[in-house]
Amino acid sequence: MRPSSPPRHICLLRLSALGDATHVVPLARTLRKAWPEVALTWIIGKGEHKLLAGLEGVEFVEYDKSSGFSGMRALGRSLRGSHPQKFDALLQMQVAARANLLSAFVPARLRVGYDRARAKDLHGLFINARIADRPGIHVLDAIGSFCEPLGLRQTEVVWELPVPESAFEWARMQWSNDGRRTLMISPCSSHMRRNWHPDRYAALADHAAERDWKVVLCGGRSELERSTGDAILAGMRMRDQAIDLIGKDTLKQLPALLARADLLVTPDSGPMHIANAMGTKVLGLHAASNPARSGPYSDRRYCVDRYDDAARKYLGKPASEIKWGTKIEHDGVMDLVTVDDAIAAFERYRSDFS
Repeated sequence: MRPSSPPRHICLLRLSALGDATHVVPLARTLRKAWPEVALTWIIGKGEHKLLAGLEGVEFVEYDKSSGFSGMRALGRSLRGSHPQKFDALLQMQVAARANLLSAFVPARLRVGYDRARAKDLHGLFINARIADRPGIHVLDAIGSFCEPLGLRQTEVVWELPVPESAFEWARMQWSNDGRRTLMISPCSSHMRRNWHPDRYAALADHAAERDWKVVLCGGRSELERSTGDAILAGMRMRDQAIDLIGKDTLKQLPALLARADLLVTPDSGPMHIANAMGTKVLGLHAASNPARSGPYSDRRYCVDRYDDAARKYLGKPASEIKWGTKIEHDGVMDLVTVDDAIAAFERYRSDFS
């Protein structure tokens, strides 16, 4: 397949998670820019669909993970019914066993998957082409390289997430615009061992409030997020300066909410990447994962990076000597990120934007 013979219909397969789905958006825009007439069908998870619904030029097909094998068969029948001809290409951007098996129900001539170094769970059995093995690159760039077997290069990164004006209106109603800067805290990742301690978030929040910053807490509706938010508020001396929005937004409102922040503090999480896509600076808290691989794509100046310390402590070698992409999700790993680390990152931001 060459650019001189553009594909008519491409299937993207990336079910989850929110951050990785956000990384796929620039690839979709790259494909549409090169081939404005190409039809894109994206097989996606339910939550990720709620975030990205309305992305122009993309037909979404939801797969409910709880539906199991019967759901895969139903999805395959649906694809064959609505698209009787094979897709020109399937971009299979997820190596988990469920996604690999699901991909078998997608009729496609060219089936692009990961290089051998990143493949697992029999990924190679479901593909017939691979992206290049480039260790040392960000996850977004790896996903962007899925267009290369089609003869393209992703040379620019454009998100422009589909956020309705009603979501921005809702975000504007949550606090007044009085000229004060806003530190937003999204305290939880879906990976428990990436999460920082509530008392440390509280100390950072107090530091910001003492410097006349607004503090806003955000998060989903899970018990973990609610209890973590409650613990942060209980630990703050200046809790009256905090606005608690945990559990109050929708996935369509979340990007607009994050866009209102000057600085977001969060572990490696979906909100980190959504905020980055919306142009908000991120104070990422990293020890369990490598910020160079999975931190905020556009700007990592305000991240705390204790990944090398974690590698030395838990794996007995520096980060430079372990496999790219290794996660160090050990009990206590986030203890390595101190309050002083976070305050120093916050002050770097203040110095740059004073």
